[in-house]
This record gives sequence, structure tokens and C-alpha cells, in this order.
Amino acid sequence: MSNILIIKHGSLGDLIQANGAIQDIKNSFKTSKVLLLTSRAYLEFMSSCPYIDGVILDKRLPRWNLFYLKDLKILLEKYEFSHVFDLQNSNRTKFYKKYILKKPIWSSSETSLNEGENLSDFNEDSVLHRMTKQLKKSNVIIKNTQAINLDWSFIDISRNLKQYTNGEYILIFPFCSKKHVKKKWPYFSKLIIKIKEIYKNKYPILVAPGPNEISEAKKLNAKLVLDDNQPVSINFLISLINSATYIISNDTGPAHICSHLNKKGLALFGSHTTAKKVNIGNTNFKTITVNNLSELKVDEILKKIKEDLD
Repeated sequence: MSNILIIKHGSLGDLIQANGAIQDIKNSFKTSKVLLLTSRAYLEFMSSCPYIDGVILDKRLPRWNLFYLKDLKILLEKYEFSHVFDLQNSNRTKFYKKYILKKPIWSSSETSLNEGENLSDFNEDSVLHRMTKQLKKSNVIIKNTQAINLDWSFIDISRNLKQYTNGEYILIFPFCSKKHVKKKWPYFSKLIIKIKEIYKNKYPILVAPGPNEISEAKKLNAKLVLDDNQPVSINFLISLINSATYIISNDTGPAHICSHLNKKGLALFGSHTTAKKVNIGNTNFKTITVNNLSELKVDEILKKIKEDLD
């Protein structure tokens, strides 16, 4: 029995996007053990994924930390991987290919290029199309890469929800990474006030803040969904999204989840990227794109919400 390694460090949205590819890799190597190399934030979540046989932690310490790299190399060499599927395609994983995992057959964006094709052109394609091309080059049978199923990640949160709502609710994701402030629409606080004016108590408004977002979330006129004053788990988050009546989100990890669960709602995009490129949006989970998110008015969002809920 051979061992297969998949590398996907994150982020949350990217890892969600990779679930279909991970499933297709597992189905194409049924007699092999498929292991995932990922970062600490996703260790517990992906440990319950049925498409892999184990998870290996990569602390992603600086590359000048030679002691860590040596230990990682020794650990990974023990598995004698026959194939590595680099779904991260980062400078770090290129480094791993050159110095840490030199023997296995390697699949990456660079190994997927057609003759005369540039990596920059390849990267202009949407995320899921790039993944499809990469796996096809490695003779992986494609069935799920662009049809992601997250049913395995659901947990029963019905008892937890009773403290926030007795029925339907609107879920809002008003945050984004500090590195990507261009993704943040600045008027969620005003939107919440307007929604409450229109729908009264029909739709409680919930916010599930992540790490470092709790203080900001407390300033919003919404109910905070927490676990002992800490962010909820990824499985809880996915289940919370799955049970929501309507969702409004910046271009963040939860927006990917909403899209793949085909939830009713809106994702807001500025000029930082396109919804098509990151594979967010469908007939239920719609997108609004503007050049500058600060110019997107609350009334425009309200109009879309009314069209979907009234």
C-alpha cells in the first residue's frame, strides 16, 4: 500500500474549495492511504473528513528554522509518499518540493502547464478550474472537484440555536482578514439597523466572529454566536450557515461555505478579485460587485434582501 500526501495549509475558504479535489484524489487512490498536511487551525476540522486517512500538522515555522525543517523532513520521509498533490501552490510548498520531498511524483500548478502556457496565464483561471486541470494532468478521475459536498461536516446545533432564535435567522459575516481590508464593506452596522426596522423580530440577526473579531462584533447590534466566549468550531460554523434563512457576507471563508451549500444570500465584492475567479455565487447565493466597496450603499443591499425574502 502506497501513501499519498495532499498539501493544503489554508485559508478556510481555500480549504473548503479543495474538499472536492481531496475526495477525487482519495477515490482515484482507493488502495492508498491519503494524508493531509495542513496548519493548526484546520487540524481538528479535517481530522473528521472522510476523504482522508490522517492529518499531519505543519507549524509553518520560518524557513530559516533549520531544526524544524529537518524534523519535518524526517517525519514526512517516514511515510515514503509515492505522490504529492500540492493544492496550496505557494512559495513554501515549492520550497518543500525542492528540499523536503524530492522523491515523490509531484502535482502542482507548475506541473500542470500545457506546452507554451505561462503560470501567470494558468493562475488567471478560476480556482476550481485550475484544480481540475491540475488533477487531470495527474490522471485523477474528476467527479467532485467542482461539486463540493460538505454534508460530512454537519453537526447537530439545534439545542445551541435555541438561545439565539426560535426559528429563522439572518446570519452576517462583516469581517475579513487584516491583510485584506479592501474586502470589507464598511456599512454592516447601518444595514443591521435597517433590517431590524423592516423585519422587526421576524429574523434575529446573528454574527459568528472568528479569532480577533469578538471585540468588533460586540459593537454590532446583533446576537453573538460563541462557544464559552470563544469562536465556534468550523463544524459548528458550517452547520450554523446551513440552518440560516439568509446570509450577507464579505468575500471571506464563510462566503465559500455559503456558496457551496447553495444558501440564499449575498456576497459583496470590490475590485480585489472577481466572484467568478474564486468560484463564489449561484442562483441562490448571489454576488454584488462594485469598484469600491465604500461606494456600495445600504439601500442597494436592502433592495436585494427584500427581493429574496419578501
